[in-house]
Amino acid sequence: MKKIIIWSLVVIVAGALIMWKLGANKKANEAKTEFVKESNAGDIPVLVEKVAKSDFSQGFLANGNFTPVRELTYLAEIAGRITKLTVDEGSVVKQGQIIGYIDGEILGTDLQSAKVNLEQLRVDKERYESAFKTGGVTRKQVDDAKLQYDLAASKYTAASRRVSDTYIKAPIQGIINKKYVEQGAYLSIGNKLFDIVDVSRLKLAVSVPEAQVVTLKVGDKVNVTTNVFPEVTYEGRITFIAAKGDNTLNYPIEMEVANVSGKQLKAGMFGTAHFDLPKGSAAILVARTAFVGGVNSNQVYVMQDSTAKLRKVIAGRIFGDKVEIREGLNEGETVITSGQINLIDGAKVMVQK
Repeated sequence: MKKIIIWSLVVIVAGALIMWKLGANKKANEAKTEFVKESNAGDIPVLVEKVAKSDFSQGFLANGNFTPVRELTYLAEIAGRITKLTVDEGSVVKQGQIIGYIDGEILGTDLQSAKVNLEQLRVDKERYESAFKTGGVTRKQVDDAKLQYDLAASKYTAASRRVSDTYIKAPIQGIINKKYVEQGAYLSIGNKLFDIVDVSRLKLAVSVPEAQVVTLKVGDKVNVTTNVFPEVTYEGRITFIAAKGDNTLNYPIEMEVANVSGKQLKAGMFGTAHFDLPKGSAAILVARTAFVGGVNSNQVYVMQDSTAKLRKVIAGRIFGDKVEIREGLNEGETVITSGQINLIDGAKVMVQK
């Protein structure tokens, strides 16, 4: 009996405490609500700007790295032992310059044999052609002699090519960037010999956003600067514009850049392309902060007679902290650029200095 009384008292006290707490919370919430109402009863401070058309430049910058206009890895075309190399890493070579020799003694013998055989068959062919005119041989004998001569000529040409391949010639002009072989080494067909790079001209590869890529075309001139030679402006020309962008809607662009004597750039260096485009026609630009919840919302507040009016607009291109407005705003109107978080359509506002 005593335990029942004690538990009953505990339940009554707990219930009383709960009721008291709920009442206290209700009073606190009512006080907060009243405070907010009183705060909202006054004009909400905001920052504004006048809507006006502006002339603006569409120029922009893009960064990238330089790569050679031409580079290749020279592979062995015939097997044999290297008897001589005339270049080393860092050597400057011209197209067609002999840069090494492969032992061609056996190939030279084959070429001489093919030459002698070709000369003999040429004499035979001419003899049969002469005899055919007097009826001494048949047409088939003449045709067979001519066929043998043609086959020998093909073998002689092939032997000449193999001998020519024993002279290792630079396929392009440039610099020997890496040498893979040494004199005396034996080559198999396909072995690496040299890496040759041509840095007389360079390529600069950059990525350009979709809003700017539509203003560019192949052949446009572009000024290029670098950190290593900040005093020099290099001239570039657009050679490639990708037909498809990446997942971020950026489009790869390549431009050819002429090197400057005494201030030569190297492949792998960092460069900045300056796309100096003509000024665009006058357009309405507003601060990016004017948009409610971001540019994609396409909503701004316009102040009319100290009242905030929510306005639907159509946003265009973005230029830094400014956004082009294609439709929805007129010159002379006042757009709210700060304080929108406290606003609703029709709220009274006060311009804060």
